[in-house]
Amino acid sequence: MYSLELSLKYSPFPLSIQKKEFEDVKKNYDEIKNLMNAQLENSNLIELRCDKVQDKFIAVRASEIISVQIYEKSSVAGGSKRPGFSLNIDS
Repeated sequence: MYSLELSLKYSPFPLSIQKKEFEDVKKNYDEIKNLMNAQLENSNLIELRCDKVQDKFIAVRASEIISVQIYEKSSVAGGSKRPGFSLNIDS
């Protein structure tokens, strides 16, 4: 299962959906990235659907998205990667 997580302007909580296939989540990721990069006067509305929770839909304006990320949700305890980015500083 793959998660797509969006961070929005002025919102401390991310929005996320889950997809079963990497190709599906990558397609959504590329679409959002392209819309974020476009300099449009009228911001497009993006609608996303979750595979895990069938009744879960998210609609958000592309101009409100400040970041988007994909991460794999592992079913193995202790084996899941934490979403986000981290700095490893060696002393």
